[in-house]
Amino acid sequence: MIAFLSGRVAARSIETAVIEVGGVGMTVHCTPATLSALRVGESATVATSLVVREDSLTLYGFADDDERDVFERVQTASGVGPRLAMAMLAVHTPDTLRQAVAAEDTAALTRVPGIGKKGAQRIVLELRDKLGAPSAVPVAPDGAPAPGPGPTASWRPQVVSGLVNLGWSAKDAEAAADTVAPEADEHPDVAVLLRSALRSLSRA
Repeated sequence: MIAFLSGRVAARSIETAVIEVGGVGMTVHCTPATLSALRVGESATVATSLVVREDSLTLYGFADDDERDVFERVQTASGVGPRLAMAMLAVHTPDTLRQAVAAEDTAALTRVPGIGKKGAQRIVLELRDKLGAPSAVPVAPDGAPAPGPGPTASWRPQVVSGLVNLGWSAKDAEAAADTVAPEADEHPDVAVLLRSALRSLSRA
């Protein structure tokens, strides 16, 4: 298993980054929030999970070990594969996922594209004892993790590209970015803004 990669970020797209390790460029699929913290030309370390299929080897990258562990554990639920697990972590942090499962909050789970009501109920049932208890972290009034310092420049294209990557149309993504624009003045963290945009689209 490849537990992590550490090296120079050689390239970045809307869903992947290429990290140069020992002269080899490794393509890593990441959540929009993780990608937003990577800068081309700078050094970075990402926790990783290698998914092996008959015809492919796919490396997924995460901001920390906890995010990677949740990615792997949610896939033990029926019908949850790597792409849906990544979508879950694009909409929710590891702790908000734990909170949703512990509280049997299926509404929070159905905000993830690809999860319906029955799927959310199944996920709650199958993951109840697998994700662990949420840690005591500050929580904002809307249930999102309290924002911390984050990148202040170019938040909008990162949010829009993240939404498009998750399957929303460019028009819907732009509209959602307009919705969260007032938040950007006070809390310009891309990960927080992306999750707020996803919540606004789920309510639409």
